[in-house]
Amino acid sequence: MAESKKTTLINQLVEALRCLPSVGPKSAQRMAFHLLQHDRTGAAKLSKVLADSLEHIQHCERCNNFTEAPVCDLCLSPSRDSAVVCVVESPSDLLMMEHTLAYKGMYFVLMGKISPLDGLGPQEIGLPRLLKRVEEGLIKEVIIATNFTVEGEATSHAICEILKPFNLKISRIARGVPVGGELEYIDSGTLAQALIERRTAQF
Repeated sequence: MAESKKTTLINQLVEALRCLPSVGPKSAQRMAFHLLQHDRTGAAKLSKVLADSLEHIQHCERCNNFTEAPVCDLCLSPSRDSAVVCVVESPSDLLMMEHTLAYKGMYFVLMGKISPLDGLGPQEIGLPRLLKRVEEGLIKEVIIATNFTVEGEATSHAICEILKPFNLKISRIARGVPVGGELEYIDSGTLAQALIERRTAQF
């Protein structure tokens, strides 16, 4: 009976690890056995930090990003331009934007993208919260930085539609040839978009 219970716990652990992205049955099994056999201290720390994170990490009241406080540090920063808001799909997209060191405005994190096949519409991805923030009247420009996928484009279109009634500048990040890219290695779709979105050269 004890052996059966032990096996059940292992199976539960393996199944729990499968909730992580790109982790299949074999990978989850390897992780479980590694933690049990080689790093029980690490497993205990992971368990504690995960439990603490679930209890204390919430969504920022302003930008919807993850934070331990009601309003995140970025939204409270006096050095950011509160009149400009960049809309991204996920916290990782926000971090990528920050790594560019080229943007000094605020953010709004959708925590998803419109995907009818997954049952995700405008209401499910935080657009009502974005609309409420715009209605405060402090925002002058919204930069849409959703991904250039079918879902990302649908999300971008939806944002434009809900913001139409407001006197805002609405812009979309450009697509094109990456910095350091050589034309012979660029796919035709990206090159075509770069041609369409060409700008006047500065001399």
